[in-house]
Amino acid sequence: MVQQKEITIGPFKRGFHLITQSIEKHLDQLPETGIVHVHLKHTSAALTLNENADPSVRLDFSGFFSKLVPENDPLYTHTLEGDDDMPAHIKSSLLGQSVTIPVTHHRLNLGIWQGIYLCEFREYGGSRELVLTIIG
Repeated sequence: MVQQKEITIGPFKRGFHLITQSIEKHLDQLPETGIVHVHLKHTSAALTLNENADPSVRLDFSGFFSKLVPENDPLYTHTLEGDDDMPAHIKSSLLGQSVTIPVTHHRLNLGIWQGIYLCEFREYGGSRELVLTIIG
């Protein structure tokens, strides 16, 4: 069995946002076992799995990525779409646009402290489209 649906979430301000519940509410009937693949259809945001309890993790992620890939670097030539655009593309490539999560007993089999993050790297990124593929 393969099911697929597209959903729209956001918009979100720049930062790291837990979206696990937003995704789960669109996963109707999960199989007993399988996988859910979540793909983000954008190049200036990313998806990742990480700590879902302590909000300081999100602040640390934001601080680290801003330091790692700063805005206004003189090396950037792609600058027409704003100071945050090229850094957003680089950050997106570092983390990637998809996560794959096992399904066990009809539920996402995440660790107790794991959540799915939308990593919004633009100040005004707008709504984001996700493709959810359920294989079981």
